Amino acid sequence: MSMSFRLTAAVLLCIVVAACGHSPVPGSRPQQSQAAQAALPGVAPTHAPATSYPAAAPPQAQSGPLLADSTDGVHIEYNVYGHGEPAVVLIHGWACNASYWRAQLADLSSRYTTVTLDLAGHGASGSNRSDWSLARYGDDVAAVVRKLPNRQVVLVGHLMGGPVALEAAPLIGPRVIGIIGVDTFTSLGQPPLPRPVLEKEVAPFRADFIGEMHRFVPLLFTHNTDPAFVRKVADDMSRTSPPIAIATLLGLNSVDFATLLPHVHVPIIAIDSDTGQIVNEALVRKSVPRFRLVVVKGSGQFVMLEDPHRFNPILIRAIASLASSSR
Repeated sequence: MSMSFRLTAAVLLCIVVAACGHSPVPGSRPQQSQAAQAALPGVAPTHAPATSYPAAAPPQAQSGPLLADSTDGVHIEYNVYGHGEPAVVLIHGWACNASYWRAQLADLSSRYTTVTLDLAGHGASGSNRSDWSLARYGDDVAAVVRKLPNRQVVLVGHLMGGPVALEAAPLIGPRVIGIIGVDTFTSLGQPPLPRPVLEKEVAPFRADFIGEMHRFVPLLFTHNTDPAFVRKVADDMSRTSPPIAIATLLGLNSVDFATLLPHVHVPIIAIDSDTGQIVNEALVRKSVPRFRLVVVKGSGQFVMLEDPHRFNPILIRAIASLASSSR
């Protein structure tokens, strides 16, 4: 794959995959700051990338799949596991589904009410909508949270799920005590790309969606990642309806964080791999003073499945810190 495609992918999907294109100059990636290293004491990152897709079966949900209606009438399917405060709502990324959180369910549900959902047009949820903006996806999450009895909620978003969490938080209101982003938020503080630029960059996906997806997905991983896992992710993502996926890309990369962030009044924690561009902490803190970053070294951008043994303790500690600070 040419370097020009890598850079194009990084620009096009800057929010979807946390600026996933590799650095133009080897070794030029920003180094982890002292603030990032100290953000969550006791969970210092190590080098131990996983090599296979976790096979452990997730726990059983409290009941069968549940349904919530988004504000435009789309059925959103979700599942609830475990008990306790806060409720942890897991939001998947672009062209993925709720199953991408399977390796977290046992650890989380033993401590907290844990909720997974399929956003509209993904997984088992409905697709009868024409507006695929991030605001609509935020409605999907808010519709599910309205069904929960919990007093407090932490929103956890992977890739596209991070901006979706930002959209959902103001709709949910004071029940949200924090947002955790996984390999996302690298575009916070930057303006959206102009529509003509987006249309040009999306053109390869319009021309050959499956082929382009299989060329793009490997950029999200390290060279140590199990090729079978990479292929599985590429196969999963390429099964998404192309019109929905492309419309979502356009909506996702049109998000104006300058107008969105002033409505988000809770701490944000980012858990990032070092495969893509790491969040610019100083830039983000201009808009979100209570922002913290933890970097998981040596993993790809599906760290929650690639290396759950390192990721899960970091996530649990992040949730605990948000719950503690909200008291």
